[in-house]
Amino acid sequence: MNITGHEVEKLEDPFGLLSGDRYEFYLELDVDVEDELYSEKGVGIKVIFVSDDGHDKISSYYFYERGSEKVLDFALEEEEEELVLFYCREHLEA
Repeated sequence: MNITGHEVEKLEDPFGLLSGDRYEFYLELDVDVEDELYSEKGVGIKVIFVSDDGHDKISSYYFYERGSEKVLDFALEEEEEELVLFYCREHLEA
């Protein structure tokens, strides 16, 4: 699994209830044809990334089929989750 691109948007907390900043990432993935996650339409991950006082984490995520937006029932492996966390951290909105 390789991340080939992304869209990111900072989420606003209109009531100020949540600590830290939240970002919604849509990551574009390059998935090997032999991988069970593969789809001809393409696959992405929607990630809610939280940055709070230097502590970054993935709050939630899900895989989806691009084009149809159909949610796919897969989970990130530990090393993939670390890759996604690092990618999101490096690509925050300026």
